[in-house]
Amino acid sequence: MYKERLLSSRIRRLAGHFPALVLSGARQVGKSTLVRHLFPDVPVVVFDPVRDIGNARQDPDLFLDNHPPPLVLDEIQYAPELVPAIKRRIDNNKRPGMYVMTGSQQWSVLKSISESLAGRVVFTDMEGFSLAEIGGNPVDPSWLGRWLADPSGVIRNPPGCLSYVRPVNEQIWRGWLPEADTIPLDVIPDFHAAYLRTYIERDVRLLTGVEDWQLFGRFVQLIAAMNACEINYSQLGRDISVTPQTARRWLGLLSATFQWHEVPAYSGSAVKRVSAKPKGYLADTGLACHLLQLSSPSTLSGHPMAGALFESAVVAEIRKLCAMEPVKPAIYHWRSHGGAEVDILLERDGWLFPIEIKLTTSPSRKHTRGMDAFRAAHPHLRIAPGLVVTPGLAGSDAVLMKISEHDVALSWLASS
Repeated sequence: MYKERLLSSRIRRLAGHFPALVLSGARQVGKSTLVRHLFPDVPVVVFDPVRDIGNARQDPDLFLDNHPPPLVLDEIQYAPELVPAIKRRIDNNKRPGMYVMTGSQQWSVLKSISESLAGRVVFTDMEGFSLAEIGGNPVDPSWLGRWLADPSGVIRNPPGCLSYVRPVNEQIWRGWLPEADTIPLDVIPDFHAAYLRTYIERDVRLLTGVEDWQLFGRFVQLIAAMNACEINYSQLGRDISVTPQTARRWLGLLSATFQWHEVPAYSGSAVKRVSAKPKGYLADTGLACHLLQLSSPSTLSGHPMAGALFESAVVAEIRKLCAMEPVKPAIYHWRSHGGAEVDILLERDGWLFPIEIKLTTSPSRKHTRGMDAFRAAHPHLRIAPGLVVTPGLAGSDAVLMKISEHDVALSWLASS
């Protein structure tokens, strides 16, 4: 059964104003399904890394003659020769909605599209399901959109609660890929094993040469254990006996295929007092659980990585909700050399929005100490009320609760 996606209305609107649109994201996040749903009458060509579909690589102009716009070009990274030909077509007869392209690699092809079609193409990134999409309630504005526009208004008029949700441990263990949303729990490990094998053996091999695939597999397992941690490339390399340059390059491969996201450190004006290391997150918590060899949702209870995996899930949710915004906020984390930290800082319109993520149903003032430290360290900045995002609020049907003079706790089940 098709589930409405948060990006649907935005993609329709963008396709109505730009001649080319690129929808990029990891494998199996639902790009092709979404595009076919939004443009049911538009022909689709799916490219392949081995076969030259329609001689697109050998003779791109003839291919486009045989496939006039509007046209959907799925997995465009496998036919980079088309990009200059598409540019010429757009320049000769520029009109909205000519080409919709999807891609699962942020590599040279998408870079080439960005450079060659500057002013003619718009890019949108897509991830796996959000909580609202799983619950069948993707609305605009989201609770985050409302919070960025008017935190005080959200406090006065709190959001509602999603009607359909799984237990938090099951959702984190199952992950956010559309196929994993529908299959039985007992085959989830097989799904993630197949996904990981396909990803390593197909996508990464096509990007660059990795000489030792067993070592690369160990590297992927290592970074799963580093979810929500600051990234030290030298330490990463030492842990599996590779150079820091190799560790950085391999993380670049994971980022290029949308499997890994980094959140830079906030610097502001107090550069010397703030850590410069980014924090890293695997895109899908289900894949992270598989790499950590967690055999069932119940194994998350009390596990040392439970808090980090919940943080990873919430950060991914924030990224998905930010993608809906016409002007996306910048995303940072903050940590002082004294150890105070804020998990997420969103910056937009001259305001900073601090967010803490805690795996607790009993949030209290102690969970706001990092945000208090950030305010004390940056008294000259405009800082909005803080959020402590939790799996839920014990003993209450509410999704929002004030826990200090500045800050509130919010359930991740908030709808709008």
